[in-house]
Amino acid sequence: MKKIPTGVSDLDSIIEGGLPAGSVVLLLTEIGAGGQEFVYTSSAKTLRVKKNPEDLTTILGDECKKAILPDEVHHLTFSRAEEDILEEVKISFNQDYYDVIEEMLEIKDFSKEYFRRTMVPRNWTEEGKPNNLFSEDSDNDILEDLVDYLEENAEDNVIIIDSLTDLLTNDTIEKDKLVTVIKGMRRASKKWGGLIYLLLSKGIVEKSLEYLLIDSVDGVMSFEWSKSHKTSQRQRYMFVDKFMSVLPHLKREKIARFTAEVTDYAGYRVVNYEKIR
Repeated sequence: MKKIPTGVSDLDSIIEGGLPAGSVVLLLTEIGAGGQEFVYTSSAKTLRVKKNPEDLTTILGDECKKAILPDEVHHLTFSRAEEDILEEVKISFNQDYYDVIEEMLEIKDFSKEYFRRTMVPRNWTEEGKPNNLFSEDSDNDILEDLVDYLEENAEDNVIIIDSLTDLLTNDTIEKDKLVTVIKGMRRASKKWGGLIYLLLSKGIVEKSLEYLLIDSVDGVMSFEWSKSHKTSQRQRYMFVDKFMSVLPHLKREKIARFTAEVTDYAGYRVVNYEKIR
C-alpha cells in the first residue's frame, strides 16, 4: 500500500509510514486543539523534505523511507487571504517553517468566489474593486470552482481544504450538494493518488450533518482538549475515530488516544499515547 507521511513523525512511525495514498481525511477539531497546527506542520515538514531529500529520515523518521512524497502541497482557503495564513505561520512557528511555506506552499484564495452573492462588498475581498455588493464575473458557484481546481491539481498532491466550516456556514452553498461533492471527491481521490485533508470545527453543524460527513470520507482524526477538572492546565489529544487501514495498527498496540503539544520549533508533535486498559 502506498502511503503519504503526515509529517508528524511519531504518528507516522506507529502507522508504518503515513496515511494511504488516495484518502480523503476529515480533521475534526475543537477550536485551538491542534487541527490547524497539524496541517501547517504537515505542510512545512513535507516541503522541507521535498527541498532537501537527504533530510528525509531526520525530519519524517525512518518509517517514511518507503513512503511517497506528494509532488506539491496546496492549501485552499475561502474566507482568509494568503497573507493572513502566512502571518499566522510566522507568529506561530520558527523561521524555518515560515520560509519553506512562504516559498513552496501553493495557496489558493477562493475568497472572491466564496463571498460572491453575499452582502460582503467586493472591495473588502478584491483589492481595487468598486464597492458593489457582489461579483458577477462567473455563473459558476464556489463548489463548481472547487471541483475544477481539484481536477487540475489533486493528482499526486496533498490538498488541504481550509475549511469545511466556511462552506457549511455560508447560506449560499447547499449542504446536500457539498456532501455529494465530498462523496465524489472520495471516489476520485483513489484515481488521483494524493491526500486530501478537510478541516472542520466541532460543534458548528448539527450532529446529523456531522455524522453524514464522517460517513462520506475515508478517515477521521479528532483533535480535542482534555476535559479534566483536576487541573487548570489543558492538554491536547488526538484520536483516530475512523480509518480502516490505520485502526488495526492502533488496536494491535492498544492505543486509545495520542497526547500532543504544539511548539514553535517542532510544530504539532505527538509526545505520548495512552493505551486501552
